[in-house]
Amino acid sequence: MEFLIDILPGLMFGTLVITLFSGLPVAIMLMGVTLIFGVIALAMGEMRFVQMTLLPTRIYGGIIQNPVLVAAPMFIFMGLILEKTRIAEDLLNSLQRVMRVVPGGLALAVILMGTILAAATGIIGASVVMLTVIAIPTMLDKGYSPTLAAGTVASAGTLGILIPPSVMLVFMGDLLGINLAKLFIAAFMPGMILAGAYLVYIVIISAINPKVAPKLPPLAPEEREGLLLETFIALILPLLLITAVLGSILGGIATPTEASGVGVAAALLLGFVRGRISWTSINEAMDGSVKTLAMLFFIFVGATGFSYVFRGIGGEDFIINAAHGLNLGDWGLLAMMMLMIFLMGFFFDWIEIILIIMPIFAPLVMGLDLGDHVSSKDMIYWFAVLVAVNLQTSFLTPPFGFALFYLKGAAGNRLKMSEIYKGIIPFVLVQIAVLGALVAWPEIILSLPRMLLK
Repeated sequence: MEFLIDILPGLMFGTLVITLFSGLPVAIMLMGVTLIFGVIALAMGEMRFVQMTLLPTRIYGGIIQNPVLVAAPMFIFMGLILEKTRIAEDLLNSLQRVMRVVPGGLALAVILMGTILAAATGIIGASVVMLTVIAIPTMLDKGYSPTLAAGTVASAGTLGILIPPSVMLVFMGDLLGINLAKLFIAAFMPGMILAGAYLVYIVIISAINPKVAPKLPPLAPEEREGLLLETFIALILPLLLITAVLGSILGGIATPTEASGVGVAAALLLGFVRGRISWTSINEAMDGSVKTLAMLFFIFVGATGFSYVFRGIGGEDFIINAAHGLNLGDWGLLAMMMLMIFLMGFFFDWIEIILIIMPIFAPLVMGLDLGDHVSSKDMIYWFAVLVAVNLQTSFLTPPFGFALFYLKGAAGNRLKMSEIYKGIIPFVLVQIAVLGALVAWPEIILSLPRMLLK
């Protein structure tokens, strides 16, 4: 019996991993495993009944009443307003026309658009679908390699998972109990570096093999009329939104939760200025926001219950003791955690990974001693950004990379799945290279928060 009690946390975690591969809804799996092992823990005396009765209170207080999580639905709503009012579509069309004479110009325009869209919305599905619908036909018609076109759109569309205001960072900050504004600031520079690395890769591959990204002839004189003014208007609108959201956070004027409200107000105002706001577009954005949040919070409720029971039966101590028993050292533990998250990204979505893994890994991270490389007070922020960069690959890695399915669904017969898989490989390698740089030089992550939050 004592042996069974000792391995009960391991059995619970192993059961969850196995059931996740069943293909059933993740929230149902989390709740089912929680219920089964909660009953077992009660029967074995590892948990008391009064502890189980506190679970609804924990869910209500930790999720429903959590003021930090209010930012998530607001940022999602803001992104959908931008999509419905076609402000982002205007910008991409303008960038493609301006950069058509540059080798790889269309691909560069997509990356730039993805970066701006990430800083304005942070919604991966909407970004990938919009970029696919607008950019893929143009790129293929102009002779771009299908693999380069697919990889460019998929990687650009997933930048929103890292660049603030990222919905994933909102959930991650709450799970780890850390300052969300500081986390946003810490993730900003790595996001820009990753976008820059994509641009460098496209420039290099276009120079080495011009056939994959041919330079297009310049626009006719009549087509250039008003182009600069059109591009300026298309560019200034999302930049105003980004300034309203990130500027209010970086300037200390508003918390991220308050800034999400500022972003929604700015998105509605911009849509009104362009004359594209209607009750229909608002209703569609609200409907999309509710459906997205319902799915996310359903999983959040299941993960909260799982974490509660897992800790109640000694799961935290079990993981720490098992990790230290491997004798990997602190750097080895960090590498093991990064590798595990990367491999899980092949099969699971980011929300499933962070809600299950982050509460388990957090105690391990806080116990790491990397000497002068990273101080203990900065460790959790450094690790959180490393995880965010790592998790971006979960959208791109087969067989269950969600961005790949969004891309295929929107592209239809224009792209083969094999071309999409082949196209994302170099961009995943770029992500891994950037992740390695962030591990080697933590100041890339930590210098900006120190500068702005003295």
